[in-house]
Amino acid sequence: MTEILRPRRLASLALLPLLAACAAASAPKLAAPPEAEPVLPAEVRAMYAAVENDGEVVPAVPEQYLDERNRRQEVDYWTDEAPGTIVVDPHARFLYLVMEGDRAMRYGVAVGDQGRGFSGEGNIPFTREWPRWTPTPNMLRRDPDLYGPHAGGMEGGIDNPLGARALYLFKDGRDTLYRIHGTNDPWSIGKATSAGCIRLFNQDIIDLHERARAGAKVVVLSEADSGKGTVPPGTPLSTPQQTTNQGETT
Repeated sequence: MTEILRPRRLASLALLPLLAACAAASAPKLAAPPEAEPVLPAEVRAMYAAVENDGEVVPAVPEQYLDERNRRQEVDYWTDEAPGTIVVDPHARFLYLVMEGDRAMRYGVAVGDQGRGFSGEGNIPFTREWPRWTPTPNMLRRDPDLYGPHAGGMEGGIDNPLGARALYLFKDGRDTLYRIHGTNDPWSIGKATSAGCIRLFNQDIIDLHERARAGAKVVVLSEADSGKGTVPPGTPLSTPQQTTNQGETT
C-alpha cells in the first residue's frame, strides 16, 4: 500500500535542504595554519654567533636584529676608489669596504652625532683591539651623571662603548675624533643615535679590522652624495638612499 504523507511530514521534508544549507553555512571555518617565521640562514647565524676573543666573550647577535639590511654581505659597488678604501655613508647607515671588480663588503652601521658631523677624506693610521674609551667633553657636559664616572677613561672590554675594535680616522695628520668601532648595543644598528661615531656589530668590526689595511683611505659621504656607488655610473638613483624607516635613538 502506498503510504499517504501527512501535511506535517511533508513540511518537515521540505525543510531538510534548507537546514542542511544553514548547517553548512554556519560550520566554523578552520583557521589557516600560522605562517612559519623566516629561518635565519645557517651561514648568517654562524657569522653572528658568540665568539671568544682575547679572553672576552662576544655575545651572539640576537636574531631579531639580523634583518637583510643589517647583515654583512658582498654587494655590487661602482666607484673609482681603490680596493681597500673604506666608504662610510652615514645618511644611509652603511659602510663599504671596496673590493675589486665593482664589488664591496657592506656592513650595516649605527650613526651617532659625531658620525654625522664629518664628511670628506682621511686615513686610518692605526687601529686598536679592545680599545680604551674616554667620553668627550660634549658627553660630559650633556650627561655628567652618566659619563662623569668615566671621565678618566674606561679600559677595553665587552662593556666598553667602543666594543671589540676601533679604527681611528685622521686627516692631514690630525685626529678627527671620528671612530669606526664596535658596539654592545646591537639594537642600534641601522639607526641614528645621539652619541658616538660609526658603530658596527662586534662581529662585523672584528671582520672589518681583519680586512682593513694599515693606512687605509676613508671617504665619508655627505648627505648630497648619499647612495653614491650603489648604481652603475650614469644611472640616477631611483629612490632616496637615506634610511627613512629608522628613528633616532638615544
